[in-house]
Amino acid sequence: MTEKQNDMTSKTILAVLAHPDDESFGMGGTLAYYAQQGVAVHLVCATKGEVGVVSPEMMEGYKEVAELREAELRCAAEVLGLEAVHFLGYRDSGMPGSEDNGHPNALAAQPVDEVAAKVTHYIRKLRPQVVITFDPVGGYHHPDHIAIHEATVRAFYAAGDPDQFSDGLPPYQPEKLYYHIFPRRFIRWVVRALRFLGKNPAKMGKNKDIDLQALAEDEDYPSHVRIDYRTVEERKQKADACHASQLDMGSQTNIFFRLFQKFASRRDHFMRAYPPVSGRLRLHDLFAG
Repeated sequence: MTEKQNDMTSKTILAVLAHPDDESFGMGGTLAYYAQQGVAVHLVCATKGEVGVVSPEMMEGYKEVAELREAELRCAAEVLGLEAVHFLGYRDSGMPGSEDNGHPNALAAQPVDEVAAKVTHYIRKLRPQVVITFDPVGGYHHPDHIAIHEATVRAFYAAGDPDQFSDGLPPYQPEKLYYHIFPRRFIRWVVRALRFLGKNPAKMGKNKDIDLQALAEDEDYPSHVRIDYRTVEERKQKADACHASQLDMGSQTNIFFRLFQKFASRRDHFMRAYPPVSGRLRLHDLFAG
């Protein structure tokens, strides 16, 4: 074990996300990178992706979509080297405006404090130095991504307060909170290219429910930490492949994501939400600074 790896063995990262595949398609390179360094990387997943679109041939051997997608997540977790996966037990809310938004157990329909209490429990139990979640717009405006972002932020600050969400565990305050972000410059270029080709950037994806136009107009959150995951790129690709039922996003969107991965230079970008950043910050380690 190298000196760097030995230093990392006492470290813990907690990623708090919404669905199976969020951990791979989004920040999978970073999670694999730290796991390889000896960091204990835990994932809290709020739902089992119950309303994900799955081709009938993919359901062979599975009774329901949630069962399939949980199996895909556990496959990816093993490939990435995650310490453990913890489910919150909520239901996938679907995309904005869908009927699934109103399901009584839909994540997006739950009180923020209820979800935050469950996340707080895992922060106190696992005692991570670093907590990671989505940015305030959930990456691409998915209701569940936004809901788990809000709950995680609430939990991050509550975990160190013994008077909030008492659960029998001692209070614990993590050192850093990060939002995983997508730099908007490339997305804006893609939107212009799609318009030039006569395509509608507001109707992308297999179900035409991904709005790249809205993403291009979002605030460009600052990139404070950039993680170069080229040393574990193959592992990330294998984890992506575990989520076979979710890989077909429509031909145009598939092309977009392949281009995005190519031009992203195998780096994940994070905004440091806590401690707050004043001025310019450029780091290459989530534990630094």
